[in-house]
Amino acid sequence: MTTHTARRTGRPAPPTWRNWAGNATARPLRTSAPSTTEALAEVVRRAAEDGLTVKAVGTGHSFTAVAVTEGVLIRPDRLTGIRRIDREAGTVTVAAGTPLRRLNEELAAQGLSLANMGDIMEQTVSGAVSTGTHGTGRDSGSLAAQVRGLEMVLADGSVLRCSAEGAGENPDVFAAARIGLGALGVISEVTFAVEPLFLLTAREEPMRLDAVLEDFDHLVRDNEHFEFYWFPHTDRCVTKRNNRTGGPAAPLPRLGAWLEDELLSNGVFQAACSVGRAVPAAVPGIARIAGRALSARTYTDIPHKVFTSPRRVRFVEMEYALPRAAAVEALRALRAAVDGSDLRVNFPVEVRVAPADDIALSTASGRDTAYIAVHAYRGTPHERYFTAAEQIMVAHDGRPHWGKLHSRDAEYLAGVYPRFAEFTALRDRLDPGRTFGNDHLRRVLGD
Repeated sequence: MTTHTARRTGRPAPPTWRNWAGNATARPLRTSAPSTTEALAEVVRRAAEDGLTVKAVGTGHSFTAVAVTEGVLIRPDRLTGIRRIDREAGTVTVAAGTPLRRLNEELAAQGLSLANMGDIMEQTVSGAVSTGTHGTGRDSGSLAAQVRGLEMVLADGSVLRCSAEGAGENPDVFAAARIGLGALGVISEVTFAVEPLFLLTAREEPMRLDAVLEDFDHLVRDNEHFEFYWFPHTDRCVTKRNNRTGGPAAPLPRLGAWLEDELLSNGVFQAACSVGRAVPAAVPGIARIAGRALSARTYTDIPHKVFTSPRRVRFVEMEYALPRAAAVEALRALRAAVDGSDLRVNFPVEVRVAPADDIALSTASGRDTAYIAVHAYRGTPHERYFTAAEQIMVAHDGRPHWGKLHSRDAEYLAGVYPRFAEFTALRDRLDPGRTFGNDHLRRVLGD
């Protein structure tokens, strides 16, 4: 089909698409970058008529092949911008391809903010929502949990709007589509809950891993947003506690922020990872140095300047969501697995939390959750480490992050998501011909 169509149109083949980590590629028959919902609907309608699959890509920050297609690839570049702000309702409606960075900056200029966000701002809003992107929060959940409405183009080119309330607003679709993996349709716009801009005081300080695990429940309970990074091969962690404050603002000095975030967190870390990849035996020593390199600091700023930070060192990642009560036991098991093997781990382990929510495929669906994320520098062998970590997470009924590496299939996932069948039944109804399917979705959702 590809060769025949290319010859018939006389057009050159579209360029290969690669994700941020470089571990997933797509060679679509054609690409499109619509700028309106109507144009998007026409692209999907034409693809369906031609018997082609359709996938929308964001900025490629998923580590899986969730967006890969050999059919029509929809790019987000022109479907951007805030469409409506409703201050009375406390919502903002934004085009699906808008980068989170742009959304956060424009909201701040309007004196508004999301309640919570992840630690990077490079993703598009639809990509971040669809794969369950989250930060850390005792009371406030993922980006998808902050969604109040969606507009979505279905496989026949029709446009469906959904929300939790309102006549004709398809609440059954809304219950599932907030984290839809691109399997139900192509999102064209997202409506988020927003609130008046506020300040966060960030307290970052080193701690011993044993002390963090011993006091984990209290640290989560006593802070609105708590997370920590543990450096394998050491007992060293960096903890982060973000809490709302009445001010005044006390941002990091620009030079101090650059030294800490750009030079140490990115520049020095890049060099350390490169050395560790070339000389694996050096990794434990590098980890001990890295664990001591970052000092305590406290600052107060608007949310997106506290929650997020630049991530310029490229890596691959696996993250599992566990029942929060299982986090400490799982982390101790992970530490024992690393210490009792010849594994050389050159990236810190990240631990975050989220409250239970009501989204069918949310990793926090129905249970208070702790997230444990393992990483490996791009180009470093990671399979043994990820497999060892995954075995521990699966033993605790772990749910893998939808945008990160894992080996689970639909049979396993149906057992850890009580509403899994609800989602797949909706998929059968909205996309019976699998216009939005691909090999990855066949593995994780079944066919």
